[in-house]
Amino acid sequence: MSHVIATFFYIGHLRPAPGSWGSLAALISGAGLIYGAGLIGICAGIFLACLLGYWATKKETAGQYDHDPSEIVIDEVAGQWIALLPLAIWPLPFYTAAVFYLFGFAAFRLFDITKPGLVGWADRLVGPLGVMLDDVIAGVMAAAAMALVMVIL
Repeated sequence: MSHVIATFFYIGHLRPAPGSWGSLAALISGAGLIYGAGLIGICAGIFLACLLGYWATKKETAGQYDHDPSEIVIDEVAGQWIALLPLAIWPLPFYTAAVFYLFGFAAFRLFDITKPGLVGWADRLVGPLGVMLDDVIAGVMAAAAMALVMVIL
């Protein structure tokens, strides 16, 4: 079960760029959560992804040299869902929100790949906390960027 969770139903085994595949799967499932269950649904999903992601990452990396293998993408799921929070707070019709979903995806991937500031600090932490935390912080940064753009527009 830990492998299914850590790889987000084996999405983490897709190549190339498993993190981007995980983020794309999270974008699609996150939109489903938002339109199906609203703010409470996406918040519950984020909580479960963080909690179960920590557990699954700890189990999957126990005794391994690589503390952050590329097939573990539950951290991207949690971060991407956080990045989508402004769309749950300020719901828009899908045809209008589609641009913001793409913006949230791009902003999250940018912060996750470039690892600015606190994202880089968290990424250097060894263990499941570091695996999860860098993506959570990248998600918060992407959500803040999206909220700013939504307010401006």
